[in-house]
Amino acid sequence: MEEAATATAAEAPAPATEKTTSYRYWVREATGDAAPLPAPRKLDAADLVANAAPATLGSVWNQAGTWEEKNLSSWASSRIKDLLGSLDPLEFSTGKASVYEVSRCSGDAFLVTVRNKKRVGYTYELSLKFKGEWLIKEENKKVRGHLEIPEFSFGELEDLEVNIMINDDKDLSSEDKARICKDLKSFVSPIQEKLQEFEKELKDR
Repeated sequence: MEEAATATAAEAPAPATEKTTSYRYWVREATGDAAPLPAPRKLDAADLVANAAPATLGSVWNQAGTWEEKNLSSWASSRIKDLLGSLDPLEFSTGKASVYEVSRCSGDAFLVTVRNKKRVGYTYELSLKFKGEWLIKEENKKVRGHLEIPEFSFGELEDLEVNIMINDDKDLSSEDKARICKDLKSFVSPIQEKLQEFEKELKDR
């Protein structure tokens, strides 16, 4: 009877163990074979250049370069006056003349950044004072007046128009005035050159 009881106890099912979960985690133990962590390294100039952010146009707040307009009228007016105030005097077959003052310089200039592309433009009207001396009726006569330049814009310098206004022209015949105006038209080319220089500087801003 004792042997039977022992056999029955051995055949009895083992008690149920606790239910295990499917979650496991791994702990990496430090061993001699583990790769060392990279040592910190100071960046040099080459690294900074290689990782530099792409250059953008416009202000700091507009790094995407979506839209930004900048008024350049103050700079443009000052620069136009400087350039046209330095025109060289011209000599003609029977006279000479020089531009000595920019009496009117009205207009505006701007720079627009659109989608990280730069565009510039301007519109101006000018009046330049001139003085000169011509041989008229066998005597030298002093003549003063204005070179009036109607409204012109960026890219229109080839068609620049200059109108001549002569002061106190009562003593001048129509032939004398025509000759003086023809001579003064020689200022058109140097004025165009100075304004082309202005346009180039405007585009480089």
